Amino acid sequence: MAIIDVASTLDYSVSTPTTFVFSIVPALTPYQIILQEKLLLSPQLDFEWLQMGEGSIRHIRLQAQPGSFCLEYKAKVELTPVIDHAPLLDEVNYQVLPAEVMTYLNPSRYCESDRLAVFAIKQFGTLPSGHTRLEAICEWVNSNIDYISGSTNVSSSACDVLVNRAGVCRDFAHVCIALCRALCIPARYVSGYAVNLQPPDFHGFFEAFLGGKWYLFDATRMAPVSGFVRIGFGRDAADASFATIMGSADLQNMQISACDLAAPSAPEKTNEAFSTA
Repeated sequence: MAIIDVASTLDYSVSTPTTFVFSIVPALTPYQIILQEKLLLSPQLDFEWLQMGEGSIRHIRLQAQPGSFCLEYKAKVELTPVIDHAPLLDEVNYQVLPAEVMTYLNPSRYCESDRLAVFAIKQFGTLPSGHTRLEAICEWVNSNIDYISGSTNVSSSACDVLVNRAGVCRDFAHVCIALCRALCIPARYVSGYAVNLQPPDFHGFFEAFLGGKWYLFDATRMAPVSGFVRIGFGRDAADASFATIMGSADLQNMQISACDLAAPSAPEKTNEAFSTA
């Protein structure tokens, strides 16, 4: 078990009446419980909680008038992930996949798995199936894609990243997801907070469906998977943006933090697989 303090501060300059939908609140699952939370808005505005998407993820919707606007959110989260023995986790045959999982085999806006099938099969098709193959995909992406801030933009897809060999966390996740789907392994994008992430920011990682559960993976290797606090998930980052803006507003400042309040835990073992879905 871990107790994680998460916080986010978002400062905007609003030019016209603008509606925001924020996805910055930790998800509620059997393995992730919010012990305390606090939301501050400046100026104080009316807002509503929306539950959207497959996992009924909580969103904050509000309208801000022209001028400065600041949102501050803080929460204390208890994590009790399922930790399984990774080598025992195998891929699930297509004919017995749950119906709700099958959609995560399809190509999506940022994860063009149909265009990467030949490459994925040639590079990873002969490897042992299951968690071993997932680790090989993450290792290949980590070794062959450089993490460079500003190297991609909101339109960059997995194929673009593979051509340019550079990206940020969401791009690493997109490439892994696309390769997994090309190998008939369901995979989906997850947004969240990450303990010890440098520089501090919202983090993008992914989950793959193995042995009947969704397990967490991160090819950037920038933070321990055991310290991931999930916010939202979807086919790719288009389904899990931290802010959707209808109007005109510029982000002036963003501060994100995630801190483990418990005693330092033992380093993750290579044979551990974590699930918080």
